[in-house]
Amino acid sequence: MRFFTVTFATLAILAAPVFAAPSSMLAVETYSGSTSGKYIVKLKAGVSKKAWIKKLGLAKTVDWDIVNGFASTLDTDALNTLRASADVELISEDGIMHTMAVQENAPWGLERISSLTKPANQDAGALTYTYTYDDTAGEGVDIYIVDTGVYVDHTQFGGRARWGLSVEGYAEADGHGHGTHCAGTAAGSQYGVAKNANIIAVKVLSDAGSGSISGIVTGLNWVISQAKLSGRPTIVSMSLGGGASTVLDNAIASLTEAGIHVAVAAGNSNTDAANTSPARSPTAITVGASTIADTRASFSNYGAVVDIFAPGLNVFSSWIGSNTATNIISGTSMATPHIAGLIAYLVGKDGNVTPAEMATKLKGLSVKGVLTGIPSTTVNELAQNA
Repeated sequence: MRFFTVTFATLAILAAPVFAAPSSMLAVETYSGSTSGKYIVKLKAGVSKKAWIKKLGLAKTVDWDIVNGFASTLDTDALNTLRASADVELISEDGIMHTMAVQENAPWGLERISSLTKPANQDAGALTYTYTYDDTAGEGVDIYIVDTGVYVDHTQFGGRARWGLSVEGYAEADGHGHGTHCAGTAAGSQYGVAKNANIIAVKVLSDAGSGSISGIVTGLNWVISQAKLSGRPTIVSMSLGGGASTVLDNAIASLTEAGIHVAVAAGNSNTDAANTSPARSPTAITVGASTIADTRASFSNYGAVVDIFAPGLNVFSSWIGSNTATNIISGTSMATPHIAGLIAYLVGKDGNVTPAEMATKLKGLSVKGVLTGIPSTTVNELAQNA
């Protein structure tokens, strides 16, 4: 995984770092991985982002309501003007984030979240498992798949999936497959947890499986506006991740403050997820991956920020290429839509609650202490639907 570091102003006699400046200037939050070349600027509450964009003469700028700020290419003068201003709360590089899938080659996961014990049949590729569920199955609930897009015409969705938004000029199609797989697990008719929920595609990652933080925030900004318009219970499923990003964490906090449930992937680096986003976001439900044998998946991140585990190894779901295509892949990306679907399922069955109350409910329903390979700092709680 990649991590953020903070670049502090320093003094030098002959040469200075890129962001070196007097100590009164704001430090820039830097990204240790690849970036878009833009900066994300978060302004203090009440400060006009439009006024700052006009003042600096910025072009090709995106701004949001979910975070009081904007993203743009900044030259040195513009950057230092912002760093010196008391109007500015945070400036960060616009890092690139990625899908969280591990390609391996049904859904056993559905049986596991509706049974107190692991399946007797340990063939993860079989489609012979029993899923016990209430037939409300997420009816009237919207799940936004914030990912590579969704093949909305796949037979798994039966007209319940639609295209929502594609950021940064991406085509309105899932050319990768990752988002379609996640959507199938969340709400597919055969492979999904919440079989009657609506799926809305929000494409923030390219067909290569990567995308900028600013693009992701733009997608989330659109989601919050749509949820307000619809008035329906809303879940965001984010099977993506990268280095720590305060701005992305803030955007997720804005979603949950608005009553939107957010499920995010813990990550696939077999490390503590504390320094990754969106996994570290305090108000999101962070999901680790388990196997059919009730072990922590070898790739799954762990740590105090992980809230719950769900099936994530060798998960069978929908794919791209034809409207009946399927694939078996692995990752905390695959665990996350189990939880997004489970939230939709519980809302459809029992009624909506706040995101904090839903987190408590998921933990209360979970099977505890059954997983092996769980570090002492990490919860041993496996998702259940009853």
